[in-house]
Amino acid sequence: MFQESGMEEVLSGGGPLIDVRSPGEYLQGHIPGAVNIPLFTDEERARVGTLYSRVSPEKAMETGLVLVEPKLGWFLEEACRVAPGGAVAVHCWRGGLRSRSFARHLATNGFREVTVVTGGYKAYRHLLLRYFEHPPELRVLGGFTGSGKTEILRILASRGVQTVDLEGLACHKGSSFGAIGCDSQPTTEQFENNLYEAFRKLNPAQPVWLEDESHNIGGVNLPVGLWQHMQKSPTLFIRIPREVRAGGLVGEYTGFGTALLEEATRRIARRLGGENSIKALGFIAAGHFREAALILLAYYDKSYTRALQLHTRGEITEIQAETVDPEKNATIILEYEERRRTH
Repeated sequence: MFQESGMEEVLSGGGPLIDVRSPGEYLQGHIPGAVNIPLFTDEERARVGTLYSRVSPEKAMETGLVLVEPKLGWFLEEACRVAPGGAVAVHCWRGGLRSRSFARHLATNGFREVTVVTGGYKAYRHLLLRYFEHPPELRVLGGFTGSGKTEILRILASRGVQTVDLEGLACHKGSSFGAIGCDSQPTTEQFENNLYEAFRKLNPAQPVWLEDESHNIGGVNLPVGLWQHMQKSPTLFIRIPREVRAGGLVGEYTGFGTALLEEATRRIARRLGGENSIKALGFIAAGHFREAALILLAYYDKSYTRALQLHTRGEITEIQAETVDPEKNATIILEYEERRRTH
């Protein structure tokens, strides 16, 4: 037969994990690394659920067995592929009938160690949300658009500093132009799951550096608890001249063509103002990207400054830089941190 274990124990074990929920449930949000072997398709799940609520639990169970029976061989084949060693954990939404039925099938057909995750995916979500209510010590890297904060964090990570790349996980750079050059965004639920896994890999006794963000990055939202802690945490604001940042943005974005740049500019036309939006679009069409970037940066700098003033923040320390070279700016930050620790 199978055994049962809590979510934390299963995660710390790091073994193969099978998610038997429907494909739609899995797509909405799943534990990173879990492999979906759905007991039911989305349509079958809806059918069984309707029978359960409108007819009887017995009729739902009977229909479920009929739907699953032709798939039993496939379940074993897929499970063997996921866990060739014969040891695997299985979960559904709440650790109920779906995961238990699947686990029993594996256990009676040669799997030597099968574990049902108590509480299922729901337990994982509770664990995640509790974690972000009390995250480890945070350090926030601030700076106007075009400062290269994401690249700075990557350099810091390569030098042994604990960092989490919020924009990388969100597949978005945070502005109207943020989707350009990025993959499709995950759901907010999946973003939170991926974010939790990134934090779980770090040492909780050491601070974690994050990029300053609003509560949403494109179409996904930061966990409320994490964002509130970010607002209270010390922020190191790197100030780089606008003209320098404009040059960096030209190199970052112009390789994607003018159509995407024009579309992103039109999305913020009302906030830019009629004259500025017309000028910016004209510069983009003419290939004068630096001039367009200066207009756009004036708007984004003003918006960022307003956001800093509107929200209660922790200590904000400003440092100056004259380049968008992330290696040099990472060195400036590390030198500042060293001075702060020794004084």
